[in-house]
Amino acid sequence: MTKRPPTIKDVAAAAGVSIATVSKFINGQQRFSPGVEARVTETIATLGYRLNQQARSMVTGRTRTLGLAILDVRNPHFANIVKGANRVALAHDYNLLVVDLEEQTSHERHLLEALSGRVDGLIVSSRVPDEAISWLSDLGKPVIFFGNLQREGVHCVRTDGHRAASMLGRHLVGNGRKKIAYLGFTKARWNAEREAGLREAVAEAGLSLITHSVDWPTLDGGQQACSSLLFGAERPDAVVAYNDLVAIGFMHEAQALGVNVPVDVAVAGFDDIPVARFMQPALTTVNMRSEEQGEAAMTRLLAILSGKAEASGDQLFEPRLVPRASTAR
Repeated sequence: MTKRPPTIKDVAAAAGVSIATVSKFINGQQRFSPGVEARVTETIATLGYRLNQQARSMVTGRTRTLGLAILDVRNPHFANIVKGANRVALAHDYNLLVVDLEEQTSHERHLLEALSGRVDGLIVSSRVPDEAISWLSDLGKPVIFFGNLQREGVHCVRTDGHRAASMLGRHLVGNGRKKIAYLGFTKARWNAEREAGLREAVAEAGLSLITHSVDWPTLDGGQQACSSLLFGAERPDAVVAYNDLVAIGFMHEAQALGVNVPVDVAVAGFDDIPVARFMQPALTTVNMRSEEQGEAAMTRLLAILSGKAEASGDQLFEPRLVPRASTAR
């Protein structure tokens, strides 16, 4: 005969307290004397009691689950965001439910609406245009965004992309590069500020920025754009890619075409993903503080849920330039 799993009533009886005491303790609704809490904790462990999350949700109105929507789980930048967010969630006894939007705007709204019904709050990296994102606030759940939405009453976490690109531009100019190109991804929320920062740094040196774009911010995207950029009307001697994946794809194809990196063309990216330093040559990039963004977004979301949130607005991180061999003289 299968043994019946212990119930909250069993825990209360064995610990010598009321069912209400056990319920309030395990749901975090009330603190009790150290002796009572120790006795209940020990009894739970001895009996092997497991909290029924569905029942707990009905009592507290909370699922103890938070949602994180990212654009591409295969991109190490987003994987690091998940890592940082999950670390904070676990430390506060929350579960993290991750949804991969797969760089598609067509089904973002459907996925985010479905996710919102299963969680207490959301952290979102989205391609949905700023002007079309108001519906998220109508879902009745607190939301933290990655990027700069420039909207009142919105919580955002981001790293300064304009400054990051400016640092790369000045680094390349300082290394004697004269024809600098930006290989961007125009659908991205933070593409414009990266292009603007790079253009500003190049203009300071009396130079003009060459612009080109990829279809997707991936290894394949960088690879496919390589030949048209390198063998077009304006052949650059330096390329700043939208992210490290694009940069690595571009660099791989350039070398396959017989172009020497960095002698013929310098290559740089954004994010400082782990593989960047193991490339040949090692990739110059900007550390966009991915894990720290994830940690900060989760910390702010938990603060909102506990009623301790600061005023809405940006939480801005400073980027860190990581010069490596791919942009050497």
